Amino acid sequence: AGGCDFACARGYPTSSCCCSSGKPSAVYIQKPSAVYTQKPSAVSTQKPSAIYTQKPSAVSTQKPSAVYTQKPSAVSSSLGCVIEAVNLKSSNRNPVVHEFESVELSCIITDSQTNDPRIEWKKIQDGQTTYVYFDNKIQGDLAGRTDVFGKTSLRIWNVTRSDSAIYRCEVVALNDRKEVDELTIELIVQVKPVAPVCRVPKAVPVGKAATLQCQESEGYPRPYYSWYRNDVPLPTDSRANPRFQNSSFHVNSETGTLVFSAVHKEDSGQYYCIASNDAGAARCEGQDMEVYDLNIAGIIGGVLVVLIVLAVITMGICCAYRRGCFISSKQDGESYKSPGKHEGVNYIRTSEEGDFRHKSSFVI
Repeated sequence: AGGCDFACARGYPTSSCCCSSGKPSAVYIQKPSAVYTQKPSAVSTQKPSAIYTQKPSAVSTQKPSAVYTQKPSAVSSSLGCVIEAVNLKSSNRNPVVHEFESVELSCIITDSQTNDPRIEWKKIQDGQTTYVYFDNKIQGDLAGRTDVFGKTSLRIWNVTRSDSAIYRCEVVALNDRKEVDELTIELIVQVKPVAPVCRVPKAVPVGKAATLQCQESEGYPRPYYSWYRNDVPLPTDSRANPRFQNSSFHVNSETGTLVFSAVHKEDSGQYYCIASNDAGAARCEGQDMEVYDLNIAGIIGGVLVVLIVLAVITMGICCAYRRGCFISSKQDGESYKSPGKHEGVNYIRTSEEGDFRHKSSFVI
């Protein structure tokens, strides 16, 4: 007894001693046949911290003084300890599973004096708590694809991304001094990426900048991206690989962008992107990008031709105007301008002016 008191007082519980808060909470039972032997000369006057081992040949005839009494209902047959609390454990507190597979949420009762404890499972997601297993029934969106096994554990079939959450197992044992215990399990459902959306420019002039984009929004965890040209993987930085020393580009594996600071003729080819995570990978269809030379002399010549054509057209219009091609012919000599007259007065031309006459009914 003194050895256990000493060990528990210093926080060193042994296989024959159960300690709680530094004190021996366990009750010891020694059978009369469990007598310890020692040589008469192996008597130590040292402090209790010195522990000695004795040979079993020397039999001591001392009476077993270390016999304690306890209530018969609170004795454990293994260590002689009193069990008064319900305790839980789990074989996997952080399960990770792919979408559409099955998963087990382990919750095991290790100690309890209650034969029929109450079991509850709850789901904690986005700050809300809902029942999964209550009153011996599966509840909520897990009904129909979840069952209970081993009395307290859960098995979920055909998991989906919406099942990613924290699950709490709660056990109430009314016959134990500590009646309630609980543990939490965080379930992570990984989702394979779908085919990403890729944007590749069809044609880029030599020396100009170009940006290729790749995006995917279904995969979990968030996928990382890699680019390929003519089925050859591109490094993150072209300067890091001598094979791409004639190129000037950078790949962002998190955002999926491939940026050329200045394209070269060697950058022409078919490009595609692959989005990957722990659940799988998916790629987009290949798209061609052409890099062409920019003909400065041809552009200047074209501009000069256009200017010459415009100048010729302008000169032709001026010459035609000077020759009177745009002036209407005069009818019967000089145009006649009628003198001013009052309203309602008819003007009749004389014989010298010809036979033409104006009347009030004449409409122009």
